[in-house]
Amino acid sequence: MATAKPIEQLERLGRGTVEAVSEIGFGAVLLAQSFMWFVVGKARRQPVRLSAIVREAMEIGIRAIPIVSIMSGTIGIMLAIQGIYSLRTFGAETQVTYGVAVSIVREFAPLITGILVAGRSGSALAARIGTMKINQEIDALVVMGINPVRFLVAPALLAAVVMLPAITFLADLMGLLAAGIYIAAELEMTLAAYWSQVIDLVRPIDLFHGLIKSVLFAILIVMVGIINGAGVTGGAEGVGRLTTRSVVHAISAIIITDMLFVFVTTR
Repeated sequence: MATAKPIEQLERLGRGTVEAVSEIGFGAVLLAQSFMWFVVGKARRQPVRLSAIVREAMEIGIRAIPIVSIMSGTIGIMLAIQGIYSLRTFGAETQVTYGVAVSIVREFAPLITGILVAGRSGSALAARIGTMKINQEIDALVVMGINPVRFLVAPALLAAVVMLPAITFLADLMGLLAAGIYIAAELEMTLAAYWSQVIDLVRPIDLFHGLIKSVLFAILIVMVGIINGAGVTGGAEGVGRLTTRSVVHAISAIIITDMLFVFVTTR
């Protein structure tokens, strides 16, 4: 009896590891198949539908603009407040623009955008796929000769890859603008002088750094949502459980990927 519990724990750990590897493999296959349909879909007379891409782009990108703008502006003001407070100790508060501008463009804008889209659109995608699976709609697509990856996964993936960098760029502008308004008021400088400093300090590589990360975040959000949605069992309760799991996994994946990306690109 004393050894039963450790053995059970090892079994659960082993099953969890196998499931995790299986899900990663499933996601890799879905990603490869989605890219395949982008390339050969038209030749097979089954192109990825433009209407489906536009519909997903509206849901993932356009309708997320208000919350992304508000949150990125708030983050910008928060960074400006904290930056001025910290630098004032050394009498260097006039240098706050550099830290704020680079932090927003390289880190905070793509990160907050990815987290918001994961919580908003990634969970909705997982719930939609899970509901379709429970209702056997995915099986019906297969019976009708419609490939589910082309019909469901590829449009969402392409829309996310296009829209996430776009709204990340918007988040850059909103964060910088909000920070600039606060810095200009606090340090008694003009917005024109602030923007001149931003243009001088922020390099194109800093902007590309954030936009490239947003593409990776887009892929992660869609793949995590699809994988969790496809794994739904047990009716409505299962849909709710896997939807919550999708949000947790997507945000965790985004933060870990961000850390690894920064570590690699700053060596």
